[in-house]
Amino acid sequence: MVAAAQVSSISQRLVVQVQQDHDLVDAAQQGDDAAFRLLYRTHRGEVHRVIHRLIGPNPDMEDIIQEVFLQVHRSLGSFRGQAKFSTWLHRVAVNVALQHLRRKRTAVKTRAEENVECRAVDSPPTPHEQAETRDRLAAVRRALDRLSPKKRAVVVMHDMEGLDAHEIAKVVKAPVFTVRTRLFYGRKELYQELLKEPAFSGDISALELARKKCPTA
Repeated sequence: MVAAAQVSSISQRLVVQVQQDHDLVDAAQQGDDAAFRLLYRTHRGEVHRVIHRLIGPNPDMEDIIQEVFLQVHRSLGSFRGQAKFSTWLHRVAVNVALQHLRRKRTAVKTRAEENVECRAVDSPPTPHEQAETRDRLAAVRRALDRLSPKKRAVVVMHDMEGLDAHEIAKVVKAPVFTVRTRLFYGRKELYQELLKEPAFSGDISALELARKKCPTA
């Protein structure tokens, strides 16, 4: 009963968010700068999360986020609501991130001192467990960096962001079959890359860690 109530509450919040986005987009399209600022404040966190998972820690992060919202602002007049605003925003964020990757053409190095937020609910991790988690998250980051940008984007959106194949297809403007193919081969390649990492002894599913909703993954 509690679980059903929680699901219902989440569904209601999603409906409210979609309606709020719709109203704010309408207002922003009419030139309401305050409405656009509220869209920015509402969705900035998820844009940051998507970009972070695609390119890793980066000193240009704020500039990339600003570029996303500049493109959103320039293109908002053409948004007709065929998809949810959040889906459209994901598409813009992914495109900007991939453009950045193409410009850099270098793997992003993981910062050793990066703060790991994944914690056990019932008990705090030991220093050894914290170090092991950092090592594995860094390994996932390196393995993701070795995937092609298209496969990396699909794996991140599906296994970390929780988007389904149809939503991803709208984001990357590709057929659902193409998305599923990229996901299949992306996971397969990620598994092979993780087997090369000392942090994985070969007795763990490659995506078990990657699927955890952890910012550093």
